[in-house]
Amino acid sequence: MSDRHPLFKPLIFVGGIVFGFGLGFSHMARPEVVLNFLQFDDLGLPFVMFGAAIVSGIAFALLPRIRDAAPLTGDPYERRLKPFDRNVLVGGAVFGVGWGLSGICPGAAYASLGVGNITILWALAGMFLGAYAQGYWRSRSQARDTAVTGAD
Repeated sequence: MSDRHPLFKPLIFVGGIVFGFGLGFSHMARPEVVLNFLQFDDLGLPFVMFGAAIVSGIAFALLPRIRDAAPLTGDPYERRLKPFDRNVLVGGAVFGVGWGLSGICPGAAYASLGVGNITILWALAGMFLGAYAQGYWRSRSQARDTAVTGAD
């Protein structure tokens, strides 16, 4: 979008640097740490996640009281609720299986690449392929649903 603040992209980039540094520093960019968590051998991951959730929660609670709109986009602060439906349950289950098999989630996969884990490229390729397959399946399903309702 051309109406965004000129610092929007540089600040997103800096945010990515901070996020990646935090993942690397906390060792969450290492698949073996994630797999140890999933096997209940290392419970550091929930502490990192809860710490991040607390900081984010405070920011989301305070910022709307300080400003009416986001400083870089001008968008108003508002809650966007997603329905808890079958797609959320199935998608979460599939995500969990992929997380358990690869030992990495998407954000940490890129940070893992940054700390020298070249093998993670296989997981990243799988994520892209899986996301493409899901998008293709969804677009075909929507086209089929539209054709069926349009024929009535």
